[in-house]
Amino acid sequence: MLDNSPRGTIVIENLEVGMMRSLRKVVTDEDIEMFAQVSTDRNPVHLDDAYAQDTIFEGRIAHGMLTAGLVSAVIGEQLPGHGTVYLGQSLRFLAPVRPGDMVTAEVEVTAIDYTKRKVTLDTRCLVDGKKVLAGEAVVLAPSGKFD
Repeated sequence: MLDNSPRGTIVIENLEVGMMRSLRKVVTDEDIEMFAQVSTDRNPVHLDDAYAQDTIFEGRIAHGMLTAGLVSAVIGEQLPGHGTVYLGQSLRFLAPVRPGDMVTAEVEVTAIDYTKRKVTLDTRCLVDGKKVLAGEAVVLAPSGKFD
């Protein structure tokens, strides 16, 4: 994983609309195989070259939720970071991610309710500058008052 931002926590008191964090990762065959094992999603479009060649994707693709997991990593490790609790996430899968693709997962603060500690985040993943995943997350951010 190639992180461009430090890990840790940004407490609700220090969050601002427009803050953004990201990470980059090459999705490998091993990642896809491990995700298939952990999730029990062994759809051959992810694992079988011959099968996948005859699909609309014309080759193997990564699991969509593996890509979405990179967004979760940014939220849980960087923005807001450690102690964040997911309340909801919408996702739209816009294009396939293939083995060997460098995925950039980005998270941006779009709204903050300081009294309820709720933060709304624009979430997206890109490959070669093209959006492959888009969504919105709502999280409960950690507070410095409780640490």
